[in-house]
Amino acid sequence: MNDSSWGAPGGIGRRGPHQGPAPAGPADDRHHAAQTRPMPIVPDVPAGGFQDGHGRGAAHQSGPLFRDETPHEHPQEPMSSPTPPPPPAPTAPRQKKSAGRDLGAAIGVGVGLGAVIVASLFIWKPAFVGVIAVAVVVGLWELTSRLQERKAIKAPLVPLAVGGAAMVVAGYVRGPEGAWVAMALTALAVLVWRMTEPPEGYLKDVTAGVFAAFYVPFLATFVAMLLTADDGPQRVLTFLILTVVSDTGAYAVGWRFGKHKLAPRISPGKTREGLVGAVAFAMAAGALCMEFMIDDGSWWQGLLLGLAVAASATLGDLGESMIKRDLGIKDMGTLLPGHGGIMDRLDSLLPTAPVVWLLLALFVGTS
Repeated sequence: MNDSSWGAPGGIGRRGPHQGPAPAGPADDRHHAAQTRPMPIVPDVPAGGFQDGHGRGAAHQSGPLFRDETPHEHPQEPMSSPTPPPPPAPTAPRQKKSAGRDLGAAIGVGVGLGAVIVASLFIWKPAFVGVIAVAVVVGLWELTSRLQERKAIKAPLVPLAVGGAAMVVAGYVRGPEGAWVAMALTALAVLVWRMTEPPEGYLKDVTAGVFAAFYVPFLATFVAMLLTADDGPQRVLTFLILTVVSDTGAYAVGWRFGKHKLAPRISPGKTREGLVGAVAFAMAAGALCMEFMIDDGSWWQGLLLGLAVAASATLGDLGESMIKRDLGIKDMGTLLPGHGGIMDRLDSLLPTAPVVWLLLALFVGTS
């Protein structure tokens, strides 16, 4: 900026080009201060221009800021074009309900297992007892493996597997008395076998072992005891049909109409509507099975049997869900594609077996 912007009119206070500096003095300073004006403070201008008092953007001034400023020294800045609003996000398509498993694999494995069971059941009864024993041993292996992995609980597998298979055979040969004796001997074997290792964790290991012996082989023994009757294959088939129909009814109705959770802290997928479907399907199947498959059976007995099966199967499913939640796992194993492990298929069958055996014994006897 040149000196003219600071001078007074008429050249007062100027010095010639060859003259020395003007003498300073109080009078001269007062006169000079009276003839000057303060320099305006120029704020920094953002790239988008000034903003007015209402927060709206203002364009840069087109003229010079001061009298001696030429327009070419501060060219006019173009106004920034407003940013166009982003396009609305596309609406996500509504997802359909999913079963959560590979239904194709699940159906294929289910059909294969059903064929093996039916063939062994009606061709040679001892062969079906062998199928039960194999399922028990595999189930015990899955359960003890998960306990050791997730909770560091070492339930001894060898006495459990040997005692479990013997328990199934004893139930088929000697009935309930044989099953109880084999159960007691298996528990004793668990206690003794665990003594070969250090005492740390002994109590939790043997407790888990006795629980596993009761939960898997002892309950499965009732399936073998169903087979001992004259119409044993039909009784076992009724037991299997009612349990599968109950599970299917719960799944179908719950998937289509389920809104109210049955036990959200245990199994979030189960609904009250699904339980109603399980009861309805199982009662209808029970009436048909008792009327046409069981000797001396009646349709009204089948209604009661179906109701009991729906209750026990649901409780068994919830019981294993509690175990899996405590262990922090989704499935007990991966042996069966689309199903998980053997224990994931036995969850509703195991507690249902003694219920069906007891009711059929009351309705039509054990022979």
